[in-house]
Amino acid sequence: MKSSTFTLTLLLIGAMASCSSSDQPANADTSTPDTSANEAPKAPEYELVWGDEFDYEGLPDAEKWHFQVEPITDTGWANNELQHYTARTENAYVSDGTLKIVAKRETYEYAGLSKEYTSARLNSKFDFQYGKVEVRAKLPSSAGTWPAIWTLGSNIDEKGNYFGNTRGSVGWPHAGEMDIMEQLGSNKNETLGTFHWHDTGTNAYGTYGLKTSVPTSTTSFHDYILIWDADRMDIYVDDKLVVRMNNAQNVPFDNPHYLLLNVAMGGSLGGEVPASFESDQMEIDYVRVYQLND
Repeated sequence: MKSSTFTLTLLLIGAMASCSSSDQPANADTSTPDTSANEAPKAPEYELVWGDEFDYEGLPDAEKWHFQVEPITDTGWANNELQHYTARTENAYVSDGTLKIVAKRETYEYAGLSKEYTSARLNSKFDFQYGKVEVRAKLPSSAGTWPAIWTLGSNIDEKGNYFGNTRGSVGWPHAGEMDIMEQLGSNKNETLGTFHWHDTGTNAYGTYGLKTSVPTSTTSFHDYILIWDADRMDIYVDDKLVVRMNNAQNVPFDNPHYLLLNVAMGGSLGGEVPASFESDQMEIDYVRVYQLND
């Protein structure tokens, strides 16, 4: 039965092909049509160039991370935050596959200055121009905490940072700042994505940002993402676009940046710290930096 059906099918195909051929005009183009113009554009192909999976124990990897411990005074640096940043395991350590940055209530003296809170502020020992940054994190739930995942231009000569003046020596906001994730101390159901810069066209400070709802930010891990190229900067939470800013010659986002991770207490966005606060943490599953694979 299969054999006779196959023979009949071949005869029908041959007859159809014969009719079709005789009906074609003499100048018909019989080559394979080019359909590439109708295909969707290919997504950019990224290559992992730096990161930390936190698959070890103890202090953050010293080959990858620098503790920024410059004391915060009343000079305006660090937004009048209430903590000392330390390089202790009490404030930053890796265990069970994640990095913990811990803010604590404790009296701590550093450089002759006493404060009532401690935490940690990490700089990546890696800077990059353009690419994709992906940080998977779970945020602290306590009021008064101000977690942040962000970048600064590595030409900034900031107190105690890793690069110092080796990449340049400009002030803030001339180097540019990209806040991939910040969270108010008073609202743990939203996150902010914000850009800060010095506008070389108007010679003025510029800022632009938006917020998005992330009601499980303190109970679940989410991906906080920056996609940055010569044309624009996009900030996402998971697959949701939070804010987009066009890149241009008058903004300082055409220079290498480095990554910062920290939890501040109080200050501009942390606000009032409740008397009941004792300790809380930002937990980070991984940090990954990608660039386009040419």
